[in-house]
Amino acid sequence: MSRLPFITSVLLCLLAAAQARAGLYYSGEAIADLPSQWRGFLLDQRLLRNIAVKPATGIPANPLRARYEQAANKLEQARRSGKLKADELADLGGLYVRLGDVARAVEILRTAQRDFPHHFRIAANLATAWQLQGDLHQAAASLQQAVRLAPGNLQKAEELQLRLIQQRQRRPGNQDLDDLFGIRYLDEMGQYEPGKLAATERKKLPSEAVALVQQVALWLPADGRLLWQLAELANAHGDVRTAAAIMDGCVTEFGMSAADLRRHRQVLRAAADALSANADPGQTRTAHQNHAGLIKPRSRRPLLTVLSTENLPSIDPAGVNPLPWAVLADTRVDRQFKPAFARYLQELNGKRVSLSGFIQPVKEELELGSFLLIEYPVGCWFCEMPEITNIVLVELEAGKTTPYKRSLIKVTGELHLNFTVPEKFLYEIRKAEVTEVD
Repeated sequence: MSRLPFITSVLLCLLAAAQARAGLYYSGEAIADLPSQWRGFLLDQRLLRNIAVKPATGIPANPLRARYEQAANKLEQARRSGKLKADELADLGGLYVRLGDVARAVEILRTAQRDFPHHFRIAANLATAWQLQGDLHQAAASLQQAVRLAPGNLQKAEELQLRLIQQRQRRPGNQDLDDLFGIRYLDEMGQYEPGKLAATERKKLPSEAVALVQQVALWLPADGRLLWQLAELANAHGDVRTAAAIMDGCVTEFGMSAADLRRHRQVLRAAADALSANADPGQTRTAHQNHAGLIKPRSRRPLLTVLSTENLPSIDPAGVNPLPWAVLADTRVDRQFKPAFARYLQELNGKRVSLSGFIQPVKEELELGSFLLIEYPVGCWFCEMPEITNIVLVELEAGKTTPYKRSLIKVTGELHLNFTVPEKFLYEIRKAEVTEVD
């Protein structure tokens, strides 16, 4: 079966397809209206989580981490000169939280709160810093103040975070799902089923539940139990595949082992696999409507920050160059499909690169000579389709194949950019080799 009709349909969907400040309160971090599409949310939530991870030797730093480090250093120098205002002190504390230096954030924000006791963002950032440091009593006290000071558009999310902290105070050490909305994710018979939620439980669920949990999960991107909550919300809204994919991440990326999580994951994974096995390739686009769910996203991705590429490694013409997904995402495409590639990416054109991601097959075979590489696995391809700038076509050496797998892989090969042909993908990696990622 030719992969051309599939690729054409993908490209057509991609081409067819009010900013507010949120997350941890840092003025340099802009967030789109929530809820975001599941895939975009998961990509940006992981990006924020990885800011706190110091890169190993030889691994390029998260470009966003480098940007946050520069901003923190600049504010720190001004603070030592006694020149920071309340908003800037809140920013500095928020930056230290993002960078994983929570103790430093607490120190800065406690001092700032003594000088500015009625400043909302200082109180909110201090609450989050206390929570990440494990002092839930101090976190609750600061967050109660933040709730009183919060502007109307942020009050519900602040209240949800306070509810989260208070529940965990009452149940220290418990790793079960937080009861954020007073509902049970069960069907009419009291059973856990794929894509089902009892009508009585649905009535209790706020219409903005997904948006609120997404927002708190952006504040606390390393909190796996918030992702579990989002998985349950996805399933409650009928999106079984997304729910299964998120639960997979809870177990594999966060190492979560709660009995209910593992049981629910097993139920949803079996259902998601059955949907994939029974899908008719000729009806895929219409079939997805049955499990797209009731959630209407207001944005493709939550994070609107433009990433800096200043700290990318120098390019080795004769070696293998690590290619960050953020560099691919910097590509802009106009209405005539004329792409504008970053200069760094253009310099990589024709050179060997390595890129880690997940396989999205273009055919039904289990042994693949070509496939799409995406940064994060999707639940439903047509519901959670990545941006055209986040898809790479991988072509193996002639006669070579690789087995389809759901785990993270690394692809190494020659990068080729598409400057002119709308019917093809923007990026190809040719003569590719596939290896496992430890």
